[in-house]
Amino acid sequence: MKRVVRNLSFGCLTASQPLFSATRSISQLFVSRLSFYTTDEELKRLFSPYGVVTGARLVKDPRTERPKGFGFVTYESETEAQTALKAMNGRVVRGRLIFVEIAKTCNDLDRP
Repeated sequence: MKRVVRNLSFGCLTASQPLFSATRSISQLFVSRLSFYTTDEELKRLFSPYGVVTGARLVKDPRTERPKGFGFVTYESETEAQTALKAMNGRVVRGRLIFVEIAKTCNDLDRP
């Protein structure tokens, strides 16, 4: 299994610690504009009705350990991820309009 970590300054995945696959995974979603009070458990609970969530992680400030308002949700299958994307994108959660899209890696960002 590859080891990856999110490079917070450039918004991409690089090798370092175990997290999610470094290759583009269509079953991994990027969720933005979350409330700063959202927890990892709440994120998982929000996305669980659409399939088996294998991972839900908020990106946190390394100094304060407070959530930055975005995170990742990983599903067992691409179909479940697509269902969640359609259902949750543009939904209001904790008074905030959230956006959901397929997660990208550094390789995806380099392509035109």
